[in-house]
Amino acid sequence: MKLLRVGPVGAESPAVFDRDGVLRDLSEVVPDIDGALLADDAAMDRVRAAVEGGDLPVLAAADPAGDGLRIGPPLARIGKVVCIGLNYHDHASETGAAIPAEPIIFMKAPDTVVGPDDTVLVPRGSVKTDWEVELAVVIGATARYLESDEQALASVAGYAVAHDVSEREFQIERGGQWDKGKNCETFNPLGPWLVTADEVPDPQALGLRLWVNGVVKQNGSTADQIFPVAEVVRYVSQFMTLYPGDVINTGTPAGVAMGQPEPKPYLRAGDVVELEIDGLGRQRQQLKDA
Repeated sequence: MKLLRVGPVGAESPAVFDRDGVLRDLSEVVPDIDGALLADDAAMDRVRAAVEGGDLPVLAAADPAGDGLRIGPPLARIGKVVCIGLNYHDHASETGAAIPAEPIIFMKAPDTVVGPDDTVLVPRGSVKTDWEVELAVVIGATARYLESDEQALASVAGYAVAHDVSEREFQIERGGQWDKGKNCETFNPLGPWLVTADEVPDPQALGLRLWVNGVVKQNGSTADQIFPVAEVVRYVSQFMTLYPGDVINTGTPAGVAMGQPEPKPYLRAGDVVELEIDGLGRQRQQLKDA
């Protein structure tokens, strides 16, 4: 299923695309799309049955934006956003970094998450705001000290497109860890949909692409990940408990501004970034000054 949330900021309601691509209202079936729903097998079965029944109210016959509907983040009440750095061979190469022996983990605050087409703000004083298209993994069952890839994938509820916006000067040149360059407001557009895991048979066979002002900058595949999705989830569970409604951003392929020749084409107000992942939908953000 393709689950999403539509409506004004802070007042989104649950929705779903049926098999014909019609957007339908889920608000009479479930209160929202969040970790509690994803962890409740009976509630998810009710959603599937309602979709198959074909009686849910129609919200839009095609693209929600075309009907004036804002698409919000597809997941409410996110517990934590865990991120994996340098997780593509080609991205490590373009930045001159050694292939990590273990996954590099950092965190983003849940309040960095915005809708897939919401405005992204260039922080005040920023000179190195960068783009990163990423596969987001949404957790649907508590994951603690997992022992196998099978257990890891069984804890995944679904997948989504994430934009791990980064400010490289804040991240690398201003002291401390990476947090300052990763947690600026609006720095994690998510969505448009949460695609349930049963519709993504192989998370290591997804193409990822990103454009800036219509020019392709990233064109990669999750097959190039150093640590595949299952290994990432299993590994992270050794250091922290993952709960339903947590999100893991699994890294970005080559093509970021930081990896390009001088003068590096960092983002500025007025730029438009578009990104997509096979089967998971497309995002579009215009940048403005904070």
